[in-house]
Amino acid sequence: MMAKIKAGLLSLRDLFATAWWVILLAGIGFAVAYQFVEPAPPKKIVISTGGESGAYYQFAQRYASILAKNGVTLEVRASAGSLENMARLSNDEAQIGFVQGGVVPPRADPDAADESGLLSLGSVFYEPVWVFYRGDKPLTRLTELKGKRIAIGQEGSGVRQLAQQLLDANEIPAGDHLVPLAGLKAAEELQQGRIDAAFIIAAETAPVVQVLIRSPGIKLMSFAQDRAYQRRFPFLTKLTFPRGVVDLVRDFPPDDIKVLAPTANLIVRDDLHPALQALLLQATSEVHGKSGFFQDAGEFPSYKDQMLPLSPEAERYFKSGPSFLQRYLPFWLAVLVDRLIVMLVPVFMLLIPLLKVAPAIYNWRVRSKIFRCYGELKFLEDDLKHRFEPAKLADYRNRLDVIEEEASALHIPLGFTDLVYTLREHVNLVRHILDKKEASA
Repeated sequence: MMAKIKAGLLSLRDLFATAWWVILLAGIGFAVAYQFVEPAPPKKIVISTGGESGAYYQFAQRYASILAKNGVTLEVRASAGSLENMARLSNDEAQIGFVQGGVVPPRADPDAADESGLLSLGSVFYEPVWVFYRGDKPLTRLTELKGKRIAIGQEGSGVRQLAQQLLDANEIPAGDHLVPLAGLKAAEELQQGRIDAAFIIAAETAPVVQVLIRSPGIKLMSFAQDRAYQRRFPFLTKLTFPRGVVDLVRDFPPDDIKVLAPTANLIVRDDLHPALQALLLQATSEVHGKSGFFQDAGEFPSYKDQMLPLSPEAERYFKSGPSFLQRYLPFWLAVLVDRLIVMLVPVFMLLIPLLKVAPAIYNWRVRSKIFRCYGELKFLEDDLKHRFEPAKLADYRNRLDVIEEEASALHIPLGFTDLVYTLREHVNLVRHILDKKEASA
């Protein structure tokens, strides 16, 4: 038993002595490949939204529940709106943020490099611009609001910035008549008659929209110049609020209403882990992928507003959906397998040719021990055939004995033992030649 163990250890020693350079090269390849492997994604990330009563905040809460199922904590932080979200992203106070279309000026050259450090994961839903007003006369143009008290949203919000852009385009300058109110507070002031109109940017299902649509004496403006606005402000989309969509029985609204809508865009820092970007995109597809008043099924997420470069991960997602691994494996396992593939594939590509060469080298190394003995035996045979001297009989026999002892002492793997027995037979063959020479001397 001990002899077998010793022989096995010797074989392993020979194998290591042969393949050490293969192990070394594989280790170097592994170290190089590791430099290109993304670190594991963090377990916690932060999203900056809007007010706690707004759509941004509510949608972020739904994202958080989806990410939590995959072991990732999404901290939802309320904010004043898109401008504050952009500031938080730039200051690394958040990794994700909602930004309303039009907040970031369009890039003059879409192909030029962007140095903001931010990327877009695409647009996730329309944000209709609702202009509610008091009065009996139907209003279809913003110029008809000149001189009236108008709620345009609080400082730092996307609704305020967009409202000011639209009012400026209609030559309605800033002043005390533009009131910093938003949401349900603006709705209450409008209902009480303390203001004349209010800009609201929210989904059609938002409480503030539902309250104002059903409020007596409150009307919704239909933008007669919707095409002109879309031409002047490319980030806006013209939409139609269909007749009767609120109440089919009462036929409300009684006519189609033309509204304008920027998109809500999900913006991320460019250092956010690609796996988390893919997971977020899956969450947005689940939350926003269904049909609605203004959108078709599968319309979102998509790259509608090109305020910032599209993330490469989002570009891949829009073309082919989730990666193969994330489609069939749990998130953590998909990330682990993806990292292992990046590390191991180059190593395997390096090992394949090396392992083809290694057996030949191992075979040569084992055989070379026997070939040395054969070399000595060949020299002795040549001496006997061509330079035989009877006086050296003792020396000849001693050389044969040494060769035979060396052959017997060779530690050869079992697969090569036939070579040892063949060598010993050849030693005996040369010994017969020596016996004949001795007999004839």
